[in-house]
Amino acid sequence: MPVTDVGSWMDEYSREGTVWFAKRLSANDTLATNAHQAGPYLPKDFVFDIIPSLNTPAVKNPDFHIDTYIDSHCDNLSVRIIWYNNKLHKNPESGLNGTRNEVRMTNWGGMASPVLDPSSTGALAVFVFVLSEHGIAESCHVWVCDDDVQADLVEERIGVVEPKFSVIWKPGILDGLLTTTGTGVSTCRLALADIPPAWLAKFPTGEEIVAMTRARRPDLLLPVDDRLTRRRDCEYEIFKSVEEAVYSSRISEGFPSLESFISLAQTILQSRKSRSGTSLELHARDIFTEDGLIAGVNFTHRPTVEGGKKPDFVFPSVAAYNDPAFPQERLRILAAKTTCKDRWRQVINEANRVPVKHLLTLQEGVSVPQFMEMRDAGVKLVVPSNLHKKYPEPIRAELITFESFIAEVRTLNV
Repeated sequence: MPVTDVGSWMDEYSREGTVWFAKRLSANDTLATNAHQAGPYLPKDFVFDIIPSLNTPAVKNPDFHIDTYIDSHCDNLSVRIIWYNNKLHKNPESGLNGTRNEVRMTNWGGMASPVLDPSSTGALAVFVFVLSEHGIAESCHVWVCDDDVQADLVEERIGVVEPKFSVIWKPGILDGLLTTTGTGVSTCRLALADIPPAWLAKFPTGEEIVAMTRARRPDLLLPVDDRLTRRRDCEYEIFKSVEEAVYSSRISEGFPSLESFISLAQTILQSRKSRSGTSLELHARDIFTEDGLIAGVNFTHRPTVEGGKKPDFVFPSVAAYNDPAFPQERLRILAAKTTCKDRWRQVINEANRVPVKHLLTLQEGVSVPQFMEMRDAGVKLVVPSNLHKKYPEPIRAELITFESFIAEVRTLNV
């Protein structure tokens, strides 16, 4: 089925009898880290639901081949979906069980594939499984977004897709929009009784959810890098708990019209987009304060600088930035963007007085060529230390930890 754009492609597959799986490709999915095994991870429960023949733990590494069409790049091939389950089986030589218990899609054809191409690291990829009348996957259609324009169009349809998390959606079923999977912690999930009654009447703001996250995950004795990622995971669980509590009852009541169905879907998607757009910078702001930086003295959050530009953070302050006598080499800006595959370019012109920009991201890897492009454009990546292993080894030494960045800006107005 030839299509010319992602919008037409989504319209074609937004129908019953399909199920969508969307994720941001990590360096461990692509060949960015030159790993021997490459190919996107899939959640086991999801795969076992649409390919039940794979759920055979007595068989070592059961697999399934499926006709796959990469419609974004006009390619088709037979892809292997395999459950690597040697954790359940003893090695006959050592007598010990293995360590793997994961499902991957493999046999993409190597680095020439847009799915495995290192430059696709961080890209939003959508896998649409076409199901038989019995709900079994018969074929798969894939779209790998080339840029943020395509990714934004997809996220308008299914909601924000963040690193480490994925979205599963069955078109025509609104509660499918509430389905997310991931490797984050789940201990922050709220029972209905734990949700403030006011939040059930009016969806909480990002500030309110971040404040609850801070209370439930103070983690003040942890390094700031771990504190940041743990709080982000916790906040996402809180958000999902509230989302389900607020919207699930409305969904179960049914809809008097198609317009009311679409309206609620758009409300849910907009709330996810709003939360994702500010979450990382709000957590960073909290940690700056907890680590002794004083707002207005050591940093300014969301200042307005020349030309009406609004960087996320200026260091040591917007007053210092606007003072021509303050040394330029002692100024810093920090942008906070959960993903940076293409969005890093937005940072380049955010503050004229600061030639080198810092970008805090949670993206799970970038390709070496893209990192070099960022570096040549004067953008330095700030990445929590626990994510450094997700990046290609040749560039890890040039990544800046969040802790190191805070230590650097602490001295700017000394």
